[in-house]
Formats: sequence, structure tokens, C-alpha cells
Amino acid sequence: MIALGIGCRRNVSADDVDAVVAQALAAAGLAPGDIAVVATAADKRDESGVIEAAMRLRRPLRGIGVADLAAVAELAVTRSDLVQQLKGVPSVAETAALAAAGRNARLILPRLANACATCAIAQGDGPVEPAT
Repeated sequence: MIALGIGCRRNVSADDVDAVVAQALAAAGLAPGDIAVVATAADKRDESGVIEAAMRLRRPLRGIGVADLAAVAELAVTRSDLVQQLKGVPSVAETAALAAAGRNARLILPRLANACATCAIAQGDGPVEPAT
């Protein structure tokens, strides 16, 4: 499962998100259809630019809670002191992608950034299915 993680400034435009997503997909050699889910921090889940970008990709958007972001923080390779202070994780894009990718997640593309948004891509075995 491949997950695309997004971090952004408040009121980011969909075009700014799309630009960094396109850059990330090209750098990773992936097509939009290779992405299973778009993920961001739960408090960014309602950003209209992020919502629109996920809709343009035709992929579900998942908001990841702070505890789940923190649980994969040691796997992040990009470290932002500001993001660490504000969010408690070193990179929103990387930790969102890692958390959404599920078990055995690993970054396949560390964070890329433009002026308003960041993007990272992770691959994993998908979320743990609940026992039935």
C-alpha cells in the first residue's frame, strides 16, 4: 500500500498542493493511480486545498491523529524544529504517509516542499485489520 502524506500552511490552495504532489510523484516514478490514500494530520483534514487535491487524485483523504503520527516519528528522515514544536513530530508529511501506509511502513520519498505545502510518500503492508 502506497500512502501520500501532505503537510501544509493554513488556507493552502489545491494548486499549491497539486504542485508538490506532482513533483513527489515524478521524483518517485509513480503515477497518481499508484497511490492508495492521501493522509495528513487530523487538524489539517478540513483544509479545502488538501480536500480538493485528494479529490483530484480520486483517493480517500485520511486525517491522522497526533498519537499515530508520533508513533512513527522515529521513521521520519526530515526534521523541522518548528514542526516539532507545533505538532510534536519532525515532519507532518512524512509521519502522515508512514502512519497511513500501515505495518512495516518505510519512506520511499522523503518530504518535498514548496512555499505552502509538503509531500512525502511511504509504502507499507496497510492498516492492521481488526480481529473478527
